[in-house]
Amino acid sequence: MNPKLMIKTGILAFGLMGASVAPAANIVKWNAAGGEEEEALKLKPDLENGLDVFEVCSACHLTEGWGVKNGTFPQIAGQHRNVLIKQLADIRAGNRDNPTMYPFSLPESIGDAQALADVTAYISKLPMNPDWGKGPWAPGTPEYAEGEKLFKENCVKCHGKHGEGNNEKFYPRIQGQHFEYMMRQFKWIRDGKRRNANPDMIKQIKNFSDDDMKKVINYVSQQKVDPKLLAPSKDWQNPDFAD
Repeated sequence: MNPKLMIKTGILAFGLMGASVAPAANIVKWNAAGGEEEEALKLKPDLENGLDVFEVCSACHLTEGWGVKNGTFPQIAGQHRNVLIKQLADIRAGNRDNPTMYPFSLPESIGDAQALADVTAYISKLPMNPDWGKGPWAPGTPEYAEGEKLFKENCVKCHGKHGEGNNEKFYPRIQGQHFEYMMRQFKWIRDGKRRNANPDMIKQIKNFSDDDMKKVINYVSQQKVDPKLLAPSKDWQNPDFAD
C-alpha cells in the first residue's frame, strides 16, 4: 500500500473511535449560502492536485470512483461537481453524519477548500461504471411499472426524467448509482436520519412505504446512462493509477 494511503487509513481508524452521530432531529439547512462550500465553488480547480487528493478517496471508492455494488460505498465517478462539493463540505462541517468518511474528509487529511475544488473536479470527470448494482425487477415487470409511476409523480421535478440530476441546483445524479446505496439513503432521508437532506424531498417521500421505496429505487437503478459518461467496459482501470 502507498505510504500516504497507510497514513490516511490510520487517521480513519482513529477517527472512527471518536466519531459521534448527531441526533436525527437536528436537521440543518439544506443548502445555506456561505462557508467552505461557497468558497470551493468559486475556486479554479487543479486536476493534478485533485488526483493526489483522490488517492485518499480511492481507499473506499476504488481508483475508478465506482464504489461497490452492495452499496457500502457509492459510485462517485461522474457525479455533478457541485453535488460533490456540497456533500464533502457538509460532512466536514458536521452537517451530514458519516463517521466512516469524516476523518478522510478533514482538512488535515486532504487539505482546505482548494482541495475540495480540486478533488471534486477530478471525480466528476471520471467515467462511470457501466455495470452498476441494479434492483431485482427488470423493465416489463409490474414492479418496474409501479416504480416508474412513483418516480414520475414524485422525483422527476428535481432528479430529471432519467435521474440525471442538476449540477446548478445541487440535485445529484442518481442514474448509474448502486441500488443498495440508494435504498439506504432513501430510507435515511424518509426517516429523518440524514440531516442535510433537501426538505422538499423529505416532505415528498414521507408517506412512502418500504415497498414503494424499493420499487421506485429499482426503477431508478434500471435507467440507462448516457454512453458518453460511461467507461468502455466494466474492466476499465483508471490509467492515473497504473503501475
